[in-house]
Amino acid sequence: MNVKNVEKQTNRAVITVEITPAEMEPAVNKVYLKVRKNVMIPGFRKGKAPRKVIEAAYGKHVFFEDAIEELFPELYTSCVASQEGIKPVGKPAVSNIDIAEDNTVTITVETDLYPEVTLGQYKALEAPKAEVTVSAEEIDAEIDRMAKNIASVTTVDRPAENGDTAVIDFEGFKDGVAFEGGKGEKYDLKLGSGSFIPGFEEQVVGMSAGEEKDLEVTFPADYHAAELAGAAVIFKVKVHEVKQTVVPEKDDEFVKDVSEFDTMDELRADVENKIKTEKEAGINRAFENAVIDQAVNNMTAEIPASMIDDELDRQLERMDYELRAQGASLEAYAQMMGGDLNAIKNTLRPGAEKSVKTNLMLEAVAKAENIEITEEECEEEYQKLAESYRMDVENVKELLSVDGLKSDLQLRKAAKLITESAVAVEEKKEEE
Repeated sequence: MNVKNVEKQTNRAVITVEITPAEMEPAVNKVYLKVRKNVMIPGFRKGKAPRKVIEAAYGKHVFFEDAIEELFPELYTSCVASQEGIKPVGKPAVSNIDIAEDNTVTITVETDLYPEVTLGQYKALEAPKAEVTVSAEEIDAEIDRMAKNIASVTTVDRPAENGDTAVIDFEGFKDGVAFEGGKGEKYDLKLGSGSFIPGFEEQVVGMSAGEEKDLEVTFPADYHAAELAGAAVIFKVKVHEVKQTVVPEKDDEFVKDVSEFDTMDELRADVENKIKTEKEAGINRAFENAVIDQAVNNMTAEIPASMIDDELDRQLERMDYELRAQGASLEAYAQMMGGDLNAIKNTLRPGAEKSVKTNLMLEAVAKAENIEITEEECEEEYQKLAESYRMDVENVKELLSVDGLKSDLQLRKAAKLITESAVAVEEKKEEE
């Protein structure tokens, strides 16, 4: 194979490659052996016609197109590897095939190129960073949540009150006819939760076990089922049981039940520290995202659409894998969201574009700063991943190549360099 010409444009290359008859022959014969079983030629049993007979009947180059397709992966890799400064992205396209009388084949291949990145400022960037504060109300709310988590539920012999759980049967009727989706049996309804349409839960309050009642309610005008939107209906309701949720007193005994501490002061201090740690992590992430976004906006690069399409395909594959792990599929998810795969692609596209731009910028920073990853750092990361996923290290290495791991670690180091050099400034307050 001989690269005859390379025409390099801003982010695209047109490569002309010549394949000699000697290089074509094995591929042509391979195609002939693969397809001859389906070829019928008069005078020969099906699949037994010699190659020369088939070529005489259908043309001397009848197998060439399939042979070129057979050769193309190796051909493309070989011709690209031999060219300095050619780093292809996306899917290559064969734009022209010319077959000479002596069976020499000339192919024109077009491919997008990895974009050239011109970095702007990426060090000493400024971004707002909030101060971490934890209020007494936040601590109280978290302790209340802990108390509700260990609350007990008991059946009570009294009318239902707000905050109770009523176990009910219900069926809805519009103009005397039961409507679809309006029926339930032994349903646990938390009164005051707002999970049913307005006016329903309020009328269940005051009902006792064994009591039946017709509830008159009106569906909201913007209800998702058009036939019920704004409609006045009647729900026939029967209460089977009323259950009360008993939240424990928040004393030292409660503290011992929910933690390793003995006193409320110790628990409050621990809760405050955890809230503070979580807030700090969120603030640090927001700060890092802000300066990384600035560095991306400061760079210049003409990004071919194929790079974004490839990233979009990777995100869709990942989403499909995660959905299938839950027993669903991408197609079912698209239907549930009221769209199709194109609608999901349109939703994901801005994120895919941002991901491509961010990776390009971080790769350029890693190159500019000569960021290298040592073997020791790779081994340490493999160990962390193995512990995180509870897998054997060797299995992790099979799933994630050294080159892929090094690339990921380089991007992380580049992001860390940008973030650590950035300057936190006071948040601008909105003017009255």
